[in-house]
Amino acid sequence: MIGASRSRPASDPPSIGPGRGEPIGLIAGWGTYPVVIARALKQGGHSIRCLGVKGHAAKELESICDVYRPIGLAKLGGAIRFFRREGVRRATMAGKIHKVLLFRRFAWIHHFPDWTCFRTFYPHWIARSRDRKDDTLLGTIVDAYAQSGIEFAPATDFAPELLIQAGRWSGRPVSNGQWRDIVFGWRMAKELGRLDVGQCVAVKGQAALAVEAIEGTDACIRRAGQLCPSGGFTVVKVAKPRQDMRFDVPTIGIGTLTTLRESGGKTLAIEADRTILLDREAVIAFANRHGITIVAVTANDADELPADPPRVLRGPW
Repeated sequence: MIGASRSRPASDPPSIGPGRGEPIGLIAGWGTYPVVIARALKQGGHSIRCLGVKGHAAKELESICDVYRPIGLAKLGGAIRFFRREGVRRATMAGKIHKVLLFRRFAWIHHFPDWTCFRTFYPHWIARSRDRKDDTLLGTIVDAYAQSGIEFAPATDFAPELLIQAGRWSGRPVSNGQWRDIVFGWRMAKELGRLDVGQCVAVKGQAALAVEAIEGTDACIRRAGQLCPSGGFTVVKVAKPRQDMRFDVPTIGIGTLTTLRESGGKTLAIEADRTILLDREAVIAFANRHGITIVAVTANDADELPADPPRVLRGPW
């Protein structure tokens, strides 16, 4: 039910609690999330060995991390050797990788994979005997590190306050019509997540306007705005039914809200305790200023949402 806490699913790996001062590896992708995690690691007394993915990682990381090194997207062997030289036994990853880069013409030539990367991903990209879903590819990466004695932990283990709790965080109370769209979108998004297609859908009047795939959340929202120029639609973003919290955790920030406002959306529903909210105060202030309702929803294990909005979402704030 709404507002109930939710424990880590059995499918999630156990969290790793490194001791103070132990070098922690950080693989940094695009966005502010890696910067937030790096700062949390420093505040926790850890020494950070960071690999910033070229064309993705923020330059700010160089001044935060104890050791920083840019790395190509396909240099898996080089990344593993770097962590081993630095004495890293535990690592985490944060930030988005623009997967569309991997589907550009001659992508493998452009990124020029090292031997470890080629050998690891040959079944996916050359032989095509395995799929290229996010969980498959990221799980393959984590397994490759594990074979070299480097274990990955969820980044939220170092900054658990980033996971949003259940409730209405901004805007007007949820109407019955909005709630029906949230329920409709929730079930659809959960099914997309089960198939590892995407985690976000845009809905209006219980009709799907846009669903997320490789293009990402912002592009999905923009497409909904193009297809629904009257605006007023609802965006639902959830975790996968068997979400591995080490990677691909649903994340929203000020960029998400800016795209939603520009596209005409009015409601953002996210999954409580399983969604990262960056720049919380700025996001909530922005949403209130532009009349956007943000609600964090927790369902029971069967995802059976009630027919009417729960009191926490429609009552006085």
